[in-house]
Amino acid sequence: MNKKIAILGGTGYVGSRLVESLLSKGFYVRALSRNNQKLSKRFNLATDNLENLETDLNNKKQLSSQLEGCEILIYLVHSMSSAENKYDLVDDELALNTAEAAKKAGVDQIIYLSGLGDPGDRLSKHLRSRHSVEQKLRTTGVPVTVLKAAMIIGSGSASFEILRYLVERLPLMITPRWVRSESQPIGIKDVIDSIVACVHNIDTKGKTLEIGGSDIRTYQELMRIVAVELGLKKRIVIPVPILTPKLSALWIHLVTPVPSSIARPLAAGLSNRVVCKKNAIYDLLERDPLSCREAIHDALAHTKEDDVFSTWKDSGPIPTDPDWSGGKVFIDQRSVMISANIESVFKAVTSIGGDNGYFASDFLWRLRGFIDSLIGGPGLRRGRRNSTKLIEGDSLDFWRVLQITENKRLVLIAEMRLPGKAVLEFVVEHQDGIVKLNQIAKFRPKGLLGILYWYSVAPLHGVVFAGMLNGIRNKSIQIYRSG
Repeated sequence: MNKKIAILGGTGYVGSRLVESLLSKGFYVRALSRNNQKLSKRFNLATDNLENLETDLNNKKQLSSQLEGCEILIYLVHSMSSAENKYDLVDDELALNTAEAAKKAGVDQIIYLSGLGDPGDRLSKHLRSRHSVEQKLRTTGVPVTVLKAAMIIGSGSASFEILRYLVERLPLMITPRWVRSESQPIGIKDVIDSIVACVHNIDTKGKTLEIGGSDIRTYQELMRIVAVELGLKKRIVIPVPILTPKLSALWIHLVTPVPSSIARPLAAGLSNRVVCKKNAIYDLLERDPLSCREAIHDALAHTKEDDVFSTWKDSGPIPTDPDWSGGKVFIDQRSVMISANIESVFKAVTSIGGDNGYFASDFLWRLRGFIDSLIGGPGLRRGRRNSTKLIEGDSLDFWRVLQITENKRLVLIAEMRLPGKAVLEFVVEHQDGIVKLNQIAKFRPKGLLGILYWYSVAPLHGVVFAGMLNGIRNKSIQIYRSG
């Protein structure tokens, strides 16, 4: 393959899987994102077929330069998770900037993954925004191929995670009426294959194509299928007319790992009937797409096998390490000597969080996570993408991996709701023939409230941090002795 393809949003849920698929088929890929650390850790950048560049969609001159030489641009950008209620305005502006940059760079085709829905059906803000982006991308005359899809079913997708957690955790559900709205969900594999098919097929250039799975289902029916696939008893669903998208989003925020900022537009979109008028996927793939049950079975299998390649949590920039110069910084530093090798100690360090817990005082960690959820933070619900491996950019409960150096250093930055900035760092080193593990917690308070917060929680550090450090030591020895 000699086509050069640029992908905007290459570190997101769909984007990272698409990068993998295109590389496996021999395409040259130029992945553009706000932060290239995530992609550099996920793929082998030694390949000559992948460029990984940081970009700013507000800088049209830079973007145009980065798109030069690429025949096709695949646009997978949306600001839903970061721009709160103004995400539609942000998305329109970024799409216009991209269209102008693509025109100037000589891009032959833009491929955009949009949403299904008839404009005459009083579409939700989320779906209206997707349709608006289509128009903005067309403004400069570059041919735009639009793929319109409903809910994407795949391990780690926001829509599927909401569905899975609701079914797993709630045997009885009081739901909005939209659980009876019809939709035509599509498996993530079919989404990726459809985009790749458009890259191959010149006849799709400039066309709008609706893609969906092989069957049409209500959300209530999807819940029933998930329950069966999980081996759970039948879930009782009681639709009521009083649950607004805002109330639904708040409930989803408390029950699932998906925050209300993402859940609200997704929940609002579920109130629309999103079904293909003509399913173009049969022509694109020349095969039948997955049914809802097949897609759900596949997604749950990947989740169970701890083989989730990408998740909705991958989107967004990696936070930067706070500038600790200036102002008051509180530090809690502890260390422990461990009779094990460095590899075993680091493996224990990188296994904290998620279903693995924190090796001590888990009740206090769960309480802190619950409080964080109540005030709008992620709490502990996000868990881990993988139970044993971490890469930079991964979410880990209410932390995010800021930096990881194999067998040396792990730095986590807090994304919980705090009156300040917090970092938790682990450093592994040899000292006098034995392994020393250093644990450093830093907190830079924001105003008086931040100072009061530190002093209020400091007495618990002797229980929580000291307990976790000892727990890591015991885990390290267990790993070492097991070989």
